Amino acid sequence: MSEEPFETSEDARRDRREHGGAPQSPDDDALARRTEQERVEAGVDDYDPDDLPPATDDPVPTDVTESEEYQEVEAEVRREESEGEIYPLTDRHPFPPSHYDRS
Repeated sequence: MSEEPFETSEDARRDRREHGGAPQSPDDDALARRTEQERVEAGVDDYDPDDLPPATDDPVPTDVTESEEYQEVEAEVRREESEGEIYPLTDRHPFPPSHYDRS
């Protein structure tokens, strides 16, 4: 637990109509911030996620057609078409091949 005295960052005056003790509705957000800070200080968490700056880099757009896997598949399809293993569906060939010869 933190050795610092319990303090809130809010500099708000208390409402005189409230009871002099603890407030009726505690500030859950302030409690969560203090708890996360104590977890970091105790070594339970490596860092406070609220202290990190937002990511500023936009994702780099990628073209799938330039990937090595896509190029390999394109080459295989061209090879199969040139060898007659696959063909477009026409009146002469209304169905796709039932098997592919890999010999």
